[in-house]
Amino acid sequence: MSMVNSLKKLVSCVILDLDGTLLNTDGIVNDVLKVYLVKYGKQWDGREAQGIVGKTPSEAAAVIIDDYGLSITADELMTEITPMFSNQWCKIKALPGANRLIKHFRGEGIPMALASNSPRANIETKLSYQPGWRESFSVVIGGDEVKAGKPSPEIYLEAAKKLNIDPSKCLVIEDSPTGVMAGKAAGMEVVAVPSLPKQSHLYTSADEVINSLLDLRPEKWGLPPFQDWLESTLPIEPWYIGGPVIKGFGRGSKVLGIPTANISAKNYSTELSEHPSGVYFGWAKLSTRGVYKMVMSIGWNPYFNNTEKTIEPWLLHDFDEDFYGEELDLAIVGYIRPEANFSSLESLIEKIHEDRKIAEAALELPLYSKNKDGTYLSSPANGENNHF
Repeated sequence: MSMVNSLKKLVSCVILDLDGTLLNTDGIVNDVLKVYLVKYGKQWDGREAQGIVGKTPSEAAAVIIDDYGLSITADELMTEITPMFSNQWCKIKALPGANRLIKHFRGEGIPMALASNSPRANIETKLSYQPGWRESFSVVIGGDEVKAGKPSPEIYLEAAKKLNIDPSKCLVIEDSPTGVMAGKAAGMEVVAVPSLPKQSHLYTSADEVINSLLDLRPEKWGLPPFQDWLESTLPIEPWYIGGPVIKGFGRGSKVLGIPTANISAKNYSTELSEHPSGVYFGWAKLSTRGVYKMVMSIGWNPYFNNTEKTIEPWLLHDFDEDFYGEELDLAIVGYIRPEANFSSLESLIEKIHEDRKIAEAALELPLYSKNKDGTYLSSPANGENNHF
């Protein structure tokens, strides 16, 4: 496919949402509400996060009061809960690919604006904990600086006006259906990076839906492409997980003819929630056998309709026996692609073998092979497994 055909539309600036798009605020919201609702004898059920994604704080408060039958006003809830949030802003992590994206557009001189339903003061506080972010945005607009927050287009039109760029030349990046509606109503191009898994039907009005910021291809919009892809792989900050190999769904081996080694995701739910689903690769160390190349999927696994995130590492080596119960440590060093739905098992298997080829070749590159013999850190005090 030539660039010309795949070009969606030329834009000249990028307008970003903050919570759930650049910052992983969902975890903080869950933590605060869990603690807060105990006071009213209620138990926060994370599923209800869906009802408050993208809403202004007072709308979100109204939803919570309604859902839990609390006998207080939205203002009272906000007064009680705001200080609880203020103590948490410093803990919020950037979402995968957020720093890379901001650095890229800033380095290429692409004007950037931030348009969020949060109050301006909260935005400034959150930005202050992310080095290099505040000065990258020439315009910042909060929900309290416009008459109506998203889904009204006002906040986006205001951002375009301040950037002095025509709305049709703006690319919006959003995680919530509310934000997507606002961007489209403003007459802008919108890329959705859904913060709600398995809810793609809510994002159909977006011009493109991607799985994570790692999958943004700026060149589709006439913006300078990322330069960091390397032989079909994207280097990431290495991360480490490990545990005994367990009998998993046995899917890999039986259905696909691919011998995957399952490790329990239970102890790693936080790590997994911080990494987008998709195909990754790196090094696998089996305590008694050595270090092997490895390709792995993190997924909701759409083909098999799993309900939770799983990790399935495939050690790229022919073993002549099972190794259930052995300690397996993984160093994940690069990303290949997002999860995809396949129309047939054959096409899924073909894709997995292609992933294997990509990983095997990439792990020969010095950039990735240097992690193979990394020092094995041990922190017995935490009762943690040895890591790379």
